Amino acid sequence: QVQLVESGGGLVQPGGSLRLSCAASRRFQSFYAMGWYRQPPEKREQVAVLTASDTTNYADSVKGRFTISRDNAKNTIYLQMNDLKPEDTAVYYCKAIGWSGTEVYWGQGTQVTVSS
Repeated sequence: QVQLVESGGGLVQPGGSLRLSCAASRRFQSFYAMGWYRQPPEKREQVAVLTASDTTNYADSVKGRFTISRDNAKNTIYLQMNDLKPEDTAVYYCKAIGWSGTEVYWGQGTQVTVSS
């Protein structure tokens, strides 16, 4: 069983920055992709995804403000979030997808609150 442990959430003022981390219990290359999703009170939505071939995909609402990256040595992915807005407030989840496409893992989530 794969474990994903997120950290780095918190309360920040509008315009501020946070960096989320997701540490996996398995090396990044064993997954087809890892990414970040968020869930405000409504449905969970994709924020940013990074594939094993280093392809990235961002939601339109975060392009130019958020950056996804990884540290292979630490089996960790990051989400650098800059110029945060109140509408970025949500629980952020880390997700890993295996090469078969049917192997999917989620972290426990970390709360991000953007408020003055």
